[in-house]
Amino acid sequence: MSKSKKSRIPLVLKLINYWPPFLGTGIWVKSYNKEINRIEVIMRKTFYNSNAYGTHFGGSLFAMTDPFFAFIIHHYLGREYIIWDQSASIKFLKPGTGTVKCIFEISPERLQEIKKEVDEVGKGSFHFECEITDANNVVVCALEKEVYARRKARN
Repeated sequence: MSKSKKSRIPLVLKLINYWPPFLGTGIWVKSYNKEINRIEVIMRKTFYNSNAYGTHFGGSLFAMTDPFFAFIIHHYLGREYIIWDQSASIKFLKPGTGTVKCIFEISPERLQEIKKEVDEVGKGSFHFECEITDANNVVVCALEKEVYARRKARN
């Protein structure tokens, strides 16, 4: 991969903690591996992300899951591809209190399958699941995400 085509996702993951929507709601990228196929995100409960019942606001819980599967795929495929979050759904199972976390992970094998399908078909939509858990590893929310990928038009 040429230097100009190299993924910027490692830099984005370092800076996203200071992006106002994440900074204001206490969303924080806690860690990621060097392959960028596993990202751990946490959110502490603060005044800014609490609802009227004193638990995490559902919109903040949903926001903490927004870009990360797309980031993993973008990093793997590179800048020759267009990657978008296409759809998502969330099921609230328990009130979120304290610090919550979500781990986003796509196996290397699945990433290879995604690349193969997009290269052969030209595009694809891919489904992922994740959970937001509390400090006791109790599931607070279950999410389904759909990520769209296609190769950019060649000039």
